[in-house]
Amino acid sequence: MTPVTTPTAVTHTQIAIIGTGFAGLGMGIRLKERGTGDFLLFERAGEVGGTWRDNTYPGCACDVKSDLYSFSFAPNPDWSHRYARQPEILAYLRGVADRFGMRPHIRFGHEVERAEWDDGEGLWRLSTSGGAYTARVLISGHGPLIDLNWPDLPGLESFTGPRFHSARWDHSVDLRGKRVAVIGTGASAIQFVPEVQKVARQLTVFQRTPPWVMPRMDTATSERRRELFRRLPALQRASRGWIFGVAEARFLIFSSERAGRLAEGLALRHLEAQVPDPALRAKLTPDYRLGCKRILVSDDYYPALQRPNVELVTDPIREVRGAEVVTAGGVARPFDVLIAGTGFNATRPPMARLIHGRGGVSLADAWSSHLEALRGTAVAGFPNLFLLVGPNTALGHNSIVYIIEAQVEYVLQALGHLDRQSLAALEARPEAQAAYSDALQAELRESVWVQGGCTSYYLDAAGRNSTLWPRRAASFRRALRRFDPGEYAVRLSPARPRPLLRREGAA
Repeated sequence: MTPVTTPTAVTHTQIAIIGTGFAGLGMGIRLKERGTGDFLLFERAGEVGGTWRDNTYPGCACDVKSDLYSFSFAPNPDWSHRYARQPEILAYLRGVADRFGMRPHIRFGHEVERAEWDDGEGLWRLSTSGGAYTARVLISGHGPLIDLNWPDLPGLESFTGPRFHSARWDHSVDLRGKRVAVIGTGASAIQFVPEVQKVARQLTVFQRTPPWVMPRMDTATSERRRELFRRLPALQRASRGWIFGVAEARFLIFSSERAGRLAEGLALRHLEAQVPDPALRAKLTPDYRLGCKRILVSDDYYPALQRPNVELVTDPIREVRGAEVVTAGGVARPFDVLIAGTGFNATRPPMARLIHGRGGVSLADAWSSHLEALRGTAVAGFPNLFLLVGPNTALGHNSIVYIIEAQVEYVLQALGHLDRQSLAALEARPEAQAAYSDALQAELRESVWVQGGCTSYYLDAAGRNSTLWPRRAASFRRALRRFDPGEYAVRLSPARPRPLLRREGAA
């Protein structure tokens, strides 16, 4: 007797959203505010939070001030410090998910394994670790800081002790009394190095390129300030506006060589004030223009490097040999624990390998030469797909949450256009996408990020900056203020589709 096979159940939703960090939650909240209930957020983990859930290293905190690094529609008057710590930001995102009723829409433990556009049916087919789904529209809020960038070192896999990346901190490893090697001196390392220094017997920091470090000047927020913000929300909105304006003015560091040199002088004075030893100071002095790499802020990194149990090594690492890290000069240093603070591969997002557009072409293949998206949001050949924090949307001077909110409003306009015109699908025109990207690259090629004399995660293997927005944040919002149907190819629907947005508004 031939066994009867039961077909796999497929659940349909109008809009599928990948991720529950700031991007995914922000998109879901605005959809719900527009009266739309037929959407799902797919989350591989068991809780919301994105990068603020995954990064739990000691000292983890934001380097954008708290009042600005939050949703404009959900201010938090109770931040404990000028710069929020990771646990507070995670608690904030959890609270936002609860407050705006997102949890019923979230499918936890559902890692997207493949998403493929079905051109015949005009919908996306999603395979997840929790089941199969279809959706008219797919919105990816996965972000670029996911794919861990391990240092390419011979013998790294042979290290005999615990070894982990800062973005996957192994809290089961007790660092007290241990000999700890830290590879990398980027944004994460300068936060956790001072914390590790407090407990390690010996801490050795391997530096390839010194970062530019500005004073952080962090302070605890007073109870009076919190009470005022609770009672008078307009005061916190004013604080947010002031912080935003100051950050926008700081963009001069990147756009004006004179302003950049003045900022370099401030950073060098900070270094000189904190590091009196000229030999150590020389090791910590960058030889490239400020802004070429991410500008870091810290008041405790330089002091930590001068503690008796800390050594800064600038000789290149030749290999890892068992329990030892061997530098180019042949010096072998033994360690109990090795920590990589080497960031992420931002120019090759792993989600791109899983998303397949028309003809089965993956987003990774479409981006084989470089990342490119119309308005940083839509990609030719991928109907009804929208990216949040897509190519050329990151900032070096302001809050990414501001960028996310601008993109969310743009996507809502696109969805409104689909509804009003009764369209089955729309996708970026290749010529519109190319024109948009070429204009950005013309600016970026002459920018400090490309011409500043460094290598950074902003640049891909060909030296193209496919990560950063080259202007002020406000200009990004202006660039996405109005959805232009002329930039999109459309597919008509034989019957009027069910609306994506229940209430028409500005879109």
